[in-house]
Amino acid sequence: MSTSVLYHAFGVRGYRYVSTQYSGGGVTFTIDQPRPSFRCPVCGSDDVIRRGETPRRFRTVPIGSKLVYLAFAVPRVACRSCGAVRQLRLAFADPRVSYTHAFRRYALELSRHMTIQDVARHLGISWDVIKEIQKSDLQRRFGTPKLKHLRQIASDEISLGKGHRYLTIVLDLESGAVVHVGQGKGGDALRDFWLRLRHCRAKIEAVATDMSLAYIDAVLTYLPKATLVFDRFHVIKLYNDKLSDLRRALYHELTTTMQRQALKGVRWLLLKRPENLDPARHEPQRLAEALRLNAPLATAYYLKEELQEIWEQEDQETAQALLLDWITFAESTGIRMLQDFAKTLRFHAWGILAYYDYPISTGPLEGTNNKIKTMKRQAYGFRDPEFLRLKILGIHETKYALVG
Repeated sequence: MSTSVLYHAFGVRGYRYVSTQYSGGGVTFTIDQPRPSFRCPVCGSDDVIRRGETPRRFRTVPIGSKLVYLAFAVPRVACRSCGAVRQLRLAFADPRVSYTHAFRRYALELSRHMTIQDVARHLGISWDVIKEIQKSDLQRRFGTPKLKHLRQIASDEISLGKGHRYLTIVLDLESGAVVHVGQGKGGDALRDFWLRLRHCRAKIEAVATDMSLAYIDAVLTYLPKATLVFDRFHVIKLYNDKLSDLRRALYHELTTTMQRQALKGVRWLLLKRPENLDPARHEPQRLAEALRLNAPLATAYYLKEELQEIWEQEDQETAQALLLDWITFAESTGIRMLQDFAKTLRFHAWGILAYYDYPISTGPLEGTNNKIKTMKRQAYGFRDPEFLRLKILGIHETKYALVG
């Protein structure tokens, strides 16, 4: 095998081919480095003296189904210029790893289409090696996201499953990239993010989030010039939760079997938009019957439909008038659930109406959260929290298959 094949097939340049050995179903190419190319790894001087060598073997790109290794006795040199005694720096592999740059690139390319376990089995190497290859690549590309360009962001938390474990995600609404993954939820999970924002002097114009007091306090403290926009999805979700609680309370107050039967099983019908009710399953009729037999539930349901219209007006003034009318009517109904929710809306009206200044929401972040859940499910969980963080930071590049 000529020295040029080392370069064109395995990306090894500046080394000489010595011999080939076949053993254990694999191929080992022995190479060496010409003496004139020795350089001190500290100062770069060529005035060095050889001080022994350390035999090493590196995995490289396979040939068909054959495992391929490069055997190289790494020279150790003493530099007359700076006095350092070090092993020579390798041009084809990183320090303290047992594979070449070409092998790393090949493994990363396979990882775009296969799981870590499949790549490891295909290459005949440890699962942990492939995982570390992916992790180092993600760290290099996404480990420290640039924040200076941020203008509009969204923040929300995602549950990791059992044990009330959460991550707080911050999304760049312009690029769709995750720029921060914090452990836990609430303001504490964003403390490092606020400090980095201040350090890079990012000019945040608007932040989309839910109506959590922790988020409100954090944004007003660290981004006083930014416009806080309360997300439509979370407002409606909160109302739906209250509506479900009202249905449950009314169900337990009913005395006749007919009334209870009408309310039983209509929870999801109350949460659906009218246009999404399925006539084939008689959902419109079942919902109409439940509302006919229970006036408070009917009032709360129709107010939910009116609440949706606040975000569909032509301008902020019209939306503000509609919101104030909604709050006034809800307070006059005498229904405790509606009165409490009206108080919540009155307190947060400024952030709801800010939508007309910056029509943003956490919708893109909800889509990202779904991708995170899919990735986590396909990978059967992540044992390494830092690896999970890096996978999330790079998840915007995932287009079709999510592999872990």
